[in-house]
Amino acid sequence: MLRSTLLLLLTMLLGVQAAAAPNKVYVWRNADGNLVFSDSPKPGAEEIAEEIEVKNKQTIISSVDTSVLDVTPRTVQEEYQVEITQPEDHATIRDNSGSVYISGRVAPVFKRGFKVRLLFDGEPHSEPQTRSVFILRDVDRGEHKIKLELINNKGKVIASSKERTIYLHRARVN
Repeated sequence: MLRSTLLLLLTMLLGVQAAAAPNKVYVWRNADGNLVFSDSPKPGAEEIAEEIEVKNKQTIISSVDTSVLDVTPRTVQEEYQVEITQPEDHATIRDNSGSVYISGRVAPVFKRGFKVRLLFDGEPHSEPQTRSVFILRDVDRGEHKIKLELINNKGKVIASSKERTIYLHRARVN
């Protein structure tokens, strides 16, 4: 135990002395003509090794003050936007069969499990779906309100479009 402590102390002392001593580098060419750098001259040929003195400049890198860093984990809130691209607001649709085509856009592209629901005159129209295109058949003539909602995989509405008003004209059959 005492012996290992003495050995450790001796190693530390030698390390301090080596750090305090000026750095010397020796350079010479080997048999192949390549430059060789060493901390001691070439054994047996000290006269051909050239001594280069290196100035001992210590570079001290101060520690970084990490107190200014905010390392608290954050959840990324994705802001989804839903809009109806067709038909335009206050559009008049002339279709005797009562067909209405509704197209929407969700940005950014929604994740797996998300669905789009169409509200037609304030009521959900069919089941939510993974596309934002809806085709309605046999719609009565008159004024109608449409709106799209984006629903996450837990059934919560996370974004909705502005409500649009459309007018459907159908020829009357008497």
